[in-house]
Amino acid sequence: MTGEHHILTLSCTDRPGIVGAVGTCLAAHDCNIVESAQFGDLDTGRFMMRVCFERLEGAPAIDRFKAAYQAIATRFEMEWTLHDRHARPRVLVLVSRLDHCLNDILYRRRTGTLPIDVVAVASNHRDCEALATSHGVAFRYLPIAPGARDAQEAQLAALIDDTRPDLVVLARYMQILSDAMCRRLVGRAINIHHSFLPSFVGAKPYHQAHARGVKLIGATAHYVTSNLDEGPIIEQEVARVTHGMTVEELATVGRDIESQVLARAVRYHIEHRVFLNGQRTVVFR
Repeated sequence: MTGEHHILTLSCTDRPGIVGAVGTCLAAHDCNIVESAQFGDLDTGRFMMRVCFERLEGAPAIDRFKAAYQAIATRFEMEWTLHDRHARPRVLVLVSRLDHCLNDILYRRRTGTLPIDVVAVASNHRDCEALATSHGVAFRYLPIAPGARDAQEAQLAALIDDTRPDLVVLARYMQILSDAMCRRLVGRAINIHHSFLPSFVGAKPYHQAHARGVKLIGATAHYVTSNLDEGPIIEQEVARVTHGMTVEELATVGRDIESQVLARAVRYHIEHRVFLNGQRTVVFR
């Protein structure tokens, strides 16, 4: 074994022979499969597969595998990617005033339980500056002057150009991204919504939930799209609550759920476990 691991992901129209062709190509190039998951969607006719493999001692260069695999990809009309399993993705975190999700991400990054490089934290407020700098992460203050939202987003676009993130995480960033920005970040921007979508969208979801007397509250992590809070859902979680709890108590429970759900969604994404499937996702946990 070389210790060199890669993750192969693929998506194509479902048909016989896909798994066999992939396995044969890997074996022919002295690659050993250590993890594999697949799903064929009967509704869309799409097939998705994630394979983690290790190159054996004496295996041909990975570029030779890529060249051979391209023939298979062309044959099956695949969309495919190949990633170094040990690479640390570059992540830009956007936040407004509430810091619980940011704090959780930075803690997991510091302890190594979330293997990412946070290239910067950007915010339209300064509330989280001390938290970011205490973790040795650059903080960028991007205020929004009245009537100058476009100018602020231009600064955000420049920051993205400068930091080149693989993923943008909206950790309770309470601003709506423009359609152009959503298109630019399609499939690589994750938002945490403080309710169990599709219920209680918009502002003050815990007030809405309290008014309706719900017995479950939750949080939803989804990809960002131009349709507000309607992007493909990656992860969700709920907790039981009672009629005796105040709005503040609901929010306290909710903040814990939000942090956990966002961290799981980021992990699934950086481990290349999430496949876009129309308006839905397939997640190989």
